[in-house]
Amino acid sequence: MMIRVGLFGVGLHTYWKQFDGLLNRLLQHQSEIKGLLASFGATVVDEGMIDTPQKAQAAGDHLRSECVDVIFLFVSTYALSSTVLPVVQKANVPVIVLNVQPVKALNYEKFNALNDRGLMTGVWLEHCQACSIPEIAGVFNRADIRYEIITGYLGDPELSSSLKSWVRAANVRTELNRSRLGILGHYYNGMLDVYSDVTRLSITFGIQMQLLEMCEVDEYHGEVTTGEIAGKLQEFNAAFDVSTECSQVELHRSARTSVAIDKLVEHHNLSALAYYYEGVDGNRYENIVTSVIAGNTLLTGKGIPVAGECEVKNAIAMKIMSDFGAGGSFSEFYAMDFEDDIVLLGHDGPAHFAIAEGRVGLVPLSVYHGKPGKGLSIQMAVKQGPVTLLSVVEGKDDIFLLVAEGNSVAGPTLQIGNTNSRYKFDLDVKTFINRWSKFGPAHHCAIGIGHIAGDIEKLGFLLGIRTERIC
Repeated sequence: MMIRVGLFGVGLHTYWKQFDGLLNRLLQHQSEIKGLLASFGATVVDEGMIDTPQKAQAAGDHLRSECVDVIFLFVSTYALSSTVLPVVQKANVPVIVLNVQPVKALNYEKFNALNDRGLMTGVWLEHCQACSIPEIAGVFNRADIRYEIITGYLGDPELSSSLKSWVRAANVRTELNRSRLGILGHYYNGMLDVYSDVTRLSITFGIQMQLLEMCEVDEYHGEVTTGEIAGKLQEFNAAFDVSTECSQVELHRSARTSVAIDKLVEHHNLSALAYYYEGVDGNRYENIVTSVIAGNTLLTGKGIPVAGECEVKNAIAMKIMSDFGAGGSFSEFYAMDFEDDIVLLGHDGPAHFAIAEGRVGLVPLSVYHGKPGKGLSIQMAVKQGPVTLLSVVEGKDDIFLLVAEGNSVAGPTLQIGNTNSRYKFDLDVKTFINRWSKFGPAHHCAIGIGHIAGDIEKLGFLLGIRTERIC
């Protein structure tokens, strides 16, 4: 999805007649920034140079009508804050202030050799971006404008990386705002940390919540054809390393349920799903809910994350990771290894096969611990290398993001028919577990590949919520 971002430069209109060529040079620098933003997949609404309050009013109206997701403000030279404030107030979206010089440093010898103070002043003004930053920040603070600052220079690799990260974060925010999260069944009874205020979650992330009925799944389940089951079995064999221990009865049962859940997702145009159900022993719904893991893992790998135990908050965390292209597997702490200073995380529910180390195993379980029934489960390890953990936390006073970066490392894991991997962090295990836990997250989290805490922090800013980073 291509997001829309606003871009405008600011300068002092008095300069243009005083310093020949200055305006054109500044616009060229702005054009270079526009090109960078566009190269990262953004549609750029460029308002040009705003140098009067009148132009600022018009630019704000236009950016608002264009429904931009975020504004990039290029401080091209000194500019009056009165030419900035009307734009951002009217547009009413987060602002990224670009304190970006044309070069890393002026060539002082060449500059001082110009021997024309008027010409020299014009060149200096082309490079005095930092002059206005305190003024603009001070006004934004008093006006309660949400903003961040990027400081650097054209050609600076960190500038390019930062702009790309902001575009990625804005894209994920837009995806969340357009997402529909299905809630099927009910929370795992007594798991108080998992219980959520879905109204607050909807307000915070802009996600539509769709409450679903098991009887609808049951209806789809009964309509599944032999051909659809055969097609799903082919998909299982393509995506999974299917254990010879898996019975044909369980494979067909999982395939039928997978087709039914696919139809539910399609009918409601779902972007994510949280589920759990128990009911009385032997009911038809139990037959469905004990055969969902394989199909829900397929959905998760296709960018429609599915969280078990009706963990709505973690379905959102998994969606965020998925939209960043990092995967996002449903996980919880499994064990601590104080000899190797690592922690094991995993789960018996849906996993993200796209981030697996090798092929994902589909294996039988004689019991789903803490849940009714038995059936098929996923056994995999997350790719070795950089990983990020993310939890959406519903605290006492707010909803926030909890994030940590670490590494998936080689070593023995628990071969119990569950996903689990070994993770090492810059903090020792004792400190990591204590710090993570004291922020009060639910006991589930989403794991994705790559170090993307910086991207997640930017997403938190765009959403207007805090991000707490452990490491």
